[in-house]
Amino acid sequence: MKGRKRCRIHGGAVGSGAPRGSANGRFRNGLRSAEMIALRRQIRELLRSARATLADLT
Repeated sequence: MKGRKRCRIHGGAVGSGAPRGSANGRFRNGLRSAEMIALRRQIRELLRSARATLADLT
């Protein structure tokens, strides 16, 4: 853009664009949330210990 520091279409100013994180609001599901990741980790640990216990019994 002649005589301007920023493009009027693409912008690029500090603070422009969509808000970060939960303020954006574009959520489809909670599969990638920290709570779900921690829950899946706990379930995997529980399954590992259950399989080890079953292997010791046989």
